[in-house]
Amino acid sequence: MASSPEYKWIDGVECLEKYHAGGYHPLDIGDRLHERYEIVDKLGYGGWSIVWLAYDHQLGQFVAAKVGVAGSLPNESKVLRALGSPPSDVCPDAIPQILNEFTINGPNGSHPCYITHPALCNLRQSSFSRLFRIDVARALAYELTLAVAFVHSRGFVHGDIHLRNVLLRARPDLHNLSLEKFRELYGEPVSCPIQRVDGLPLSPGIPNRAIVPLDMSINARELTLSEAHLLLNDFGEAFAPAEERRLGKNCHTPIDFRPPEALFEPDKPLSFAADVWTLATAIWVILGMQSLFSSAFYSDTKVICQVVDTLGPLPAEWYQNWAEQGEFFDDEGLPLEKRYVWPRLNQAFEDRVLKFRREEEMGIFSQEESMAILDMMGQMLRLKPDNRATIEQILKSDWMVKWARVDYETAQRYKQHELRDSNHRDLPPNLKIPLL
Repeated sequence: MASSPEYKWIDGVECLEKYHAGGYHPLDIGDRLHERYEIVDKLGYGGWSIVWLAYDHQLGQFVAAKVGVAGSLPNESKVLRALGSPPSDVCPDAIPQILNEFTINGPNGSHPCYITHPALCNLRQSSFSRLFRIDVARALAYELTLAVAFVHSRGFVHGDIHLRNVLLRARPDLHNLSLEKFRELYGEPVSCPIQRVDGLPLSPGIPNRAIVPLDMSINARELTLSEAHLLLNDFGEAFAPAEERRLGKNCHTPIDFRPPEALFEPDKPLSFAADVWTLATAIWVILGMQSLFSSAFYSDTKVICQVVDTLGPLPAEWYQNWAEQGEFFDDEGLPLEKRYVWPRLNQAFEDRVLKFRREEEMGIFSQEESMAILDMMGQMLRLKPDNRATIEQILKSDWMVKWARVDYETAQRYKQHELRDSNHRDLPPNLKIPLL
């Protein structure tokens, strides 16, 4: 049996070995999907799909085309359809809308494809080593919470909330750009020829060149309140608890954000409370740039230690079943001598949120607002899921009502003003609009 071909490494692109029967669909710039969507550039990729920037020649606007691997049954499109059906005026703009959905037949099989509005970079790209302005941080936190509340109201758990799955929306005047103007502003796509390691010709199942994703990340410091509009993305892990049991051991959220019940109760079903935990960790990063818990240089079990140090002792049944407890705590449950003890939640907020905001001169929260944030976080980060506040209760918390909602509503007014403007003027020739 012949071995699968290997390809010379190209940095920053998808795994080329996944171009095979049952894998990625080969596409190139200029190709048309469904006789109307012209491929313009690549926006990103994952293990199960590639996302392309395309131009819809029927409606004269830019869109995002997500093309899955052959034979896949995308959970995401099914969930998004359910969230949008029946249509509702209360559906927030932060929930992606499927504009079209179809199947592409190619040399590697039949591939699902669906079309949505394009978006900016994810919030993690935007906030990496940078802080959001304080009004922007409040508005983003509120809109994200509002989006999660809507998902819950429709009976779904998102199942994978973290900032890589939260995108910044594209500006409305993007659609004033023609294809020619887009190329004038951004140039041609960056590409590299694909070559087999053995030097043999490429098969029809792989493109001749690899397209490097378009880098249109926007600096968090530069994001204004008028641009603070997001999309809750990637519903591939979403599920409806009333219809499906999603066990803790099947939670794929990164360990930094994973709810503790997924670790300590792996054979029990997850619930809406799992989203409340992950939302809290996402809001923490929006406010202060650094994650509350970090696996950057630590093992999974050390992340659990961080959780205990920060939030207090585990429930007795969890603690007894934690095999590595002796690496961090003595028989009385006290931290072992000479190990680093992570600060409690209040001190962590001072050290990792207020301190950075103060040093970077990006605005700090007053004592009253800080107390309101910490009170809300305390309700969201209770270790046992049954003890956590619901998403509806979080929206009614003091911080959301007195601070976050105010800036969110201001951002919405800016947005409506820009929508009106974009419908009545041409795009200035020197304006650079970020896409993704």
